[in-house]
Amino acid sequence: MSTVINPTAMTRRMAAMFSLRTNFLGGPSPRLKPSIATTATTLSTVRALASSSSSSQASGSNQHLKLGFLGLGIMGTAMARNLVKAGYDVTVWNRSASKCEALVSEGARRGSTPKNVTEMCDVTFAMLADPVAALEVALGSDGALGGLGSGKGYVDVSTVDAGTTKTVCEAVKSSGSLFLEAPVSGSKKPAEEGKLIFLAAGDKELYDTVVPMLDVMGKSRFYLGAPGNGAAMKIVVNMIMGSMMASFAEGLILGDKAGLDPQTILEVLSQGAINNPMFSLKGPTMLARNYAPAFPLKHQQKDLRLALDMSDKLLQNIPIAAAANEVYKVAKGNGLGDDDFSAVIEAFRNK
Repeated sequence: MSTVINPTAMTRRMAAMFSLRTNFLGGPSPRLKPSIATTATTLSTVRALASSSSSSQASGSNQHLKLGFLGLGIMGTAMARNLVKAGYDVTVWNRSASKCEALVSEGARRGSTPKNVTEMCDVTFAMLADPVAALEVALGSDGALGGLGSGKGYVDVSTVDAGTTKTVCEAVKSSGSLFLEAPVSGSKKPAEEGKLIFLAAGDKELYDTVVPMLDVMGKSRFYLGAPGNGAAMKIVVNMIMGSMMASFAEGLILGDKAGLDPQTILEVLSQGAINNPMFSLKGPTMLARNYAPAFPLKHQQKDLRLALDMSDKLLQNIPIAAAANEVYKVAKGNGLGDDDFSAVIEAFRNK
């Protein structure tokens, strides 16, 4: 059976390859956008290559950038795996080296330190647990900064505060590299399925370069402008999510105390205006008291704390989020920090 070639798709694909090579493999400065004339010449060249190189397209022989990935927790492992599956040359690192083994067996390389990874890679992604980890991995001893330089890119997809983002951004840019923050909305399953939502801000040129990688790992992406805007958006989203989950848990417990069937409560909610995927997904597991972590409770509480810090700086009251944070603190104090954030329901049970 013959292979059908789509010239338009091929042209776009090869144009992206040319752009990546120009930016990161010795061409013009990555800070300079190509002129209209240059773009026209590039597309003309690509079309000529497309007409004479259909066998290359058929065999899928792309020249990918070398990618690094720092941090292989629940989210990072799934995201890096999708990049490996897509055929990217990926070098991984994690503080606990054993977490690298599965990905290495699947085709990834192993880096010895964050610095070692950024030295070897054109673009490095970082998915760290909190602001302290993000700063340490980027700026600490043998940190990522040591291997960065002109023509490279650093993409922090961690959930941190805007201040941390700006600190890392300034350090990265001082090295001559480009910086992008791109925290994600989504948990374990969306990460595994490549259906995350990226909230990006920073160097637009780096954003344009990594769009193909973001599309491998996610279902949608937003470019939000200046560094710090991505962090702010993610904090707002997770603040709302955490508050909703706490209220949902509280309602289920109250209804149960009133003699209502919890399963019927879920069915009623599913028929109304407040029906949403989180209630549908988490409700049954909460009734079964099954809290296998998709998004750890300790991370949700951290995000509520970040929201409270942001509200203090902006002199904005957020009393509902503040109350929710206290409930998550109780649950975490009861040893549920590593369980799914839906385990917050246990904080409402009378002991």
